Amino acid sequence: MDTRHLEFFVAVAEELSFTRAATRVQAVQSTVSAGISSLEREVGAPLFVRSTRHVALSAAGRALLPQARAAVEAVTQMRHLGARAGGRVQGTIRIGMLTNLESLGLPEVLGDFHREHPAVDLSMRTSPRGSTGLVDDVRRSRVDVAFCGLALGDLVGVHAQLLRRQPFVAVLPPEHAHARGRVVLVEDLLDEDFIEMPVGFGTRKAVDDWLRESGLRRRVTIEVPDLSTVPAYVVAGLGVALVPEQTAFGATGVAVVPLARRPVWDLSVIARLGDRAPAVDALLAHLAARLAEQPR
Repeated sequence: MDTRHLEFFVAVAEELSFTRAATRVQAVQSTVSAGISSLEREVGAPLFVRSTRHVALSAAGRALLPQARAAVEAVTQMRHLGARAGGRVQGTIRIGMLTNLESLGLPEVLGDFHREHPAVDLSMRTSPRGSTGLVDDVRRSRVDVAFCGLALGDLVGVHAQLLRRQPFVAVLPPEHAHARGRVVLVEDLLDEDFIEMPVGFGTRKAVDDWLRESGLRRRVTIEVPDLSTVPAYVVAGLGVALVPEQTAFGATGVAVVPLARRPVWDLSVIARLGDRAPAVDALLAHLAARLAEQPR
């Protein structure tokens, strides 16, 4: 029995989508479909109930899924043990990315890693649900490593290494009443329209959680998917914003004012708790060493 077909089966069973499963196992959808069909012929029963809009496990699929997971897990362990025993670091690492990570200097950091481990290929992708989606992607093995902007307390069930902790600052129009202040209270801005990231993104969740814990509420009127563009919307007169300190560095046409009481944003790199490929552990170690050298 082809273990790759078992990997396809587990991926489709967990994603309930041939499209998402193909992305997860890094294969084209027709290859996944053909592999599932071959596996169904081998076991002598359909594994899925298919329709144009829906994929569900059949009775046989539900019965076989635990054994398939165990088989895939055993093969994965054998590969990892063999690679470690042979001192090999190779394969492909799927990296989940956030926008606005310029302060980490990732191209240089990952370039150094590639020179140290030329047999490792790097594949990068984002999630439309921001950090929340990336945590889910790691848990479901859609990506191997991800940069995540959620608080450490929200990262249950994954390995997490804190890379940065930044305070938020207020980004205000130059003519704003508090633009020339040394500090500003968030409470003094709550009558304003706020420009924010969509729900699910790490910076949005950090501020929303802090406000809720402080018993405060605000009005978000504009959501933008790229944190680095938020100051431009403030310049356009569409509202005010709270952003991590480094995001405000170099912003022109706005006033950047520290907050008297400051929520903070945690940036971490995350991976599965265990059963990681040697290449993934090598990348985690490299990131920890290189980023520790950078000023925070």
